[in-house]
Amino acid sequence: MPEFLLEILSEEIPARMQAKAASDLAKMVGEGIAASGLAADVLRTYVTPRRLVLVAEGVPAASADIAEERRGPRIDAPQPAIDGFLKSTGLSLDQLEQRDTGKGVFYFAILSKKGRQAVEVLKETVEKTMADFPWPKSMRWGANAVRWVRPVQSILALFDGAVVPISFGPVNAGAVSRGHRFLAPADFSVRDFADYEVKIRDAKVLIDPVERRHAIFSQAEQLAGSKGLTVKQDDGLLDEVTGLVEWPAALMGQIDDQFMSVPAEVLMTSMRTHQKYFSLLQPSGALAPYFIAVSNMQAADGGAAILSGNQRVLRARLSDAAFFWDHDRKTKLADRVQSLEQRVFFQGLGTVLDKAKRLETLAGYLASFTGADCKRAERAGLLAKADLSTDMVGEFPELQGLMGRYYALNDGEPAELAQAIADHYSPAGPGDSCPTGPVSVAVALADRIDTLVGFFAINEKPTGSKDPFALRRAALGVIRLIVENQVRLGLGLVFKRAEELILETRKLPSRSEKDTFLSQGYGYVMDVKSGLPAHLADLLDFFADRLKVHLKDQGVRHDLVAAVFSLGGEDDLVRLLARVEALSAFVNSEDGVNLLAAYRRAVNIVRIEEKKDGAAIDGELEEARLVEPEEQTLSNTLRGVRTDVGIALEAEDFIAAMAALSRLRQPVDAFFDKVTVNADEPALRTNRLRLLSEIGRVMELVANFAVIEG
Repeated sequence: MPEFLLEILSEEIPARMQAKAASDLAKMVGEGIAASGLAADVLRTYVTPRRLVLVAEGVPAASADIAEERRGPRIDAPQPAIDGFLKSTGLSLDQLEQRDTGKGVFYFAILSKKGRQAVEVLKETVEKTMADFPWPKSMRWGANAVRWVRPVQSILALFDGAVVPISFGPVNAGAVSRGHRFLAPADFSVRDFADYEVKIRDAKVLIDPVERRHAIFSQAEQLAGSKGLTVKQDDGLLDEVTGLVEWPAALMGQIDDQFMSVPAEVLMTSMRTHQKYFSLLQPSGALAPYFIAVSNMQAADGGAAILSGNQRVLRARLSDAAFFWDHDRKTKLADRVQSLEQRVFFQGLGTVLDKAKRLETLAGYLASFTGADCKRAERAGLLAKADLSTDMVGEFPELQGLMGRYYALNDGEPAELAQAIADHYSPAGPGDSCPTGPVSVAVALADRIDTLVGFFAINEKPTGSKDPFALRRAALGVIRLIVENQVRLGLGLVFKRAEELILETRKLPSRSEKDTFLSQGYGYVMDVKSGLPAHLADLLDFFADRLKVHLKDQGVRHDLVAAVFSLGGEDDLVRLLARVEALSAFVNSEDGVNLLAAYRRAVNIVRIEEKKDGAAIDGELEEARLVEPEEQTLSNTLRGVRTDVGIALEAEDFIAAMAALSRLRQPVDAFFDKVTVNADEPALRTNRLRLLSEIGRVMELVANFAVIEG
């Protein structure tokens, strides 16, 4: 079947837009032709800095004829209804059919639509696609009304070897393309994709971004290997450079020795951010005094002139970085703290200085939970944000925290304290490692908890898919810091301490001012279940949801988390997860499955009978009314299990608690087999319902089994 080939040649497309543009082109053209009755067997797209390419194989020469049957009004319907139907179909009354449907005689219209030629459909679809293309930013050029990411230079559009007469502004499609801007700028004619693929490669363009990416990395590895070095892995930079060149040529340059005393992270960031250079590493992992630049030229001199120019520009960039490094070290980090007063953290939550003071106190408070030295944790919290006022972080914001570590060490601060400044932004995401040093953990927890409590206090919570302040990520960071470091603390207690500090730094002494600060209906309304102010109870529920997400990624069922969390009062994540783990093993065992079924049966019977009686089943169980051996055995077992579960929970031995519950299985099964709950004697019936209620109460000491699924 015929093939459709489309190439849109323009000025440079920003690298960050290319992958989505190729995907959008395939989606919009594919859906557009499908809506007109055409489809492609295979549809592929390619993208380079200057061109979007689409090839659709197996496109029919024309769409099929379509016959559509449409039922109209009854033949005795009011005339306006009949006229409206005729207008909608474009037919006259004598062209309609009359049919008896069993519910009356109706008019029917048979609408025939002739198939359309593929060339016509493709022209219409591509022109609409280009007109509606969802570029993040687009532009008009010259006097043209149309918009594209950059000025369009030419369009190649062929269907079965013939030109599809697409027009976009001043550009009309043809059968001609051109190659690399400098290496092969001449036009060349094209017959089909196979011909195009050969000629475009001969014209020094690799249209496949996967091939370009591989070529860049292979060349860089080969150059690095020639000096016994390795290329620092940087997938983001590799993707970006892939989007900057059509014919990659890697070149290896050298960093002047005078700059090697500047922190390696500064050099790597400067090269990456400003020059798009790859850093090279020595076998020890240290930064090597070399870099890889990727040119879009195949120079006759082997790239010597290009490399010389790159090294000259890099020298200027690194001179700036070296100046920042030297200049920043003239002022101690501690002396920069006061300048944080000039930076607003968030309206209603004070300045960054306010936050630094809160971190000082909160990190010291958390030190007792992480095993950190309190004074060091306090000082690390105070200094954590100080590097925001340095020239280096002003130039390279991604180095915040890391530069604070370097400056703290330069000032003679303890290494543990300096490392905490670098670590307190971690983990930044799921793939980031978690700090393990006690001081680092204390400061990292303090930073996130202060942010979470503050934003929940002023009712700036995530809503739906919107989370402008990354509070979900902050909560997951807290969870990871606590769980991976086995930090034993009650979240509710820490939340209350964090809020006290926010109120202190905001200088709100009166209750009315505090109620105004805790705005929009929160105030000091208490949540009965948790004993926390309502907004902090909301934050605890928010953590429960984030914990479910965190554990789901590890294969843990969300209902088991809910079963423990919904008991109330459990905000020690380490203890909670130990209980969830034991509960998971229990409900997946044979005893657990059967006991869960028995629990539901018991709870349902009690609920049904309470509804029937119009009163709750309460009161003490009367041992004297336990007349059947099975109910006597069950009662005795429940007493023993209640005692053993209480002892196990006190010792935080949740496996033992589950094992104690397992002892209920046999007596519960025997009770349901042998004992009639709804006895004729009312007192006997009530006592047996109390016994069933006791099954639920004992099991719910361990978890809320009502929310467990399956």
